[in-house]
Amino acid sequence: MPLDRDQITKRAARELQDGFVVNLGIGMPTLVANHIPDGVDVWLQSENGLLGMGPFPTEDKIDPDLINAGKQTITARKGAAFFSSSDSFAMIRGGHIDIAILGAMEISQEGDIANWMIPGKMIKGMGGAMDLVAGVKKVVVTMEHCNRKGDSKIVKECTLPLTGLRCIDMVITDLCVLKMDYDKRRFRLIEVAPGVTKQEVIEKTDAEILTDREPLEMAV
Repeated sequence: MPLDRDQITKRAARELQDGFVVNLGIGMPTLVANHIPDGVDVWLQSENGLLGMGPFPTEDKIDPDLINAGKQTITARKGAAFFSSSDSFAMIRGGHIDIAILGAMEISQEGDIANWMIPGKMIKGMGGAMDLVAGVKKVVVTMEHCNRKGDSKIVKECTLPLTGLRCIDMVITDLCVLKMDYDKRRFRLIEVAPGVTKQEVIEKTDAEILTDREPLEMAV
């Protein structure tokens, strides 16, 4: 059966390696911080100028001046560093972030991503997603496979305004894990959620995906 948000982000956390500098996008990706594997020490970076985010604070530990890029109150771990937003973006644009885990509204079969706006809806601003998909070494997307109408969010071509072109390395949804084959420029189905079949993923995916290998069952 389809995975919940915690299970999706737990699978995403397995992409983290010891010593990685990691940027987590707004929404579902922030849950990845709750599932960092034992023995893996990573440094969470925020676009507004912090390296070394700690766990979300309990009520008695809230500091209203300490927030992440999504305006959530956070804590800072021992050894954390504070700096200007311009320095933070220099880290991103300079290729110093090992992995970014982001949400998305649409992903194309070639790895394009649309995740920053829906035309006609009020938004706070562009945010850092365009810099992240261009400057980070590996970009992973966590999202539901279909939207609320039941339409696939993994499409032949994005219809929403693009954040970046050919920049997504892996997509983890409530149904499966897709990994980009850079030679064929298509996502390959490598894992399915428990109880989900390869045929179900194919039927619920608008994009052309590679299914030439039998997918593994996702460990949740």
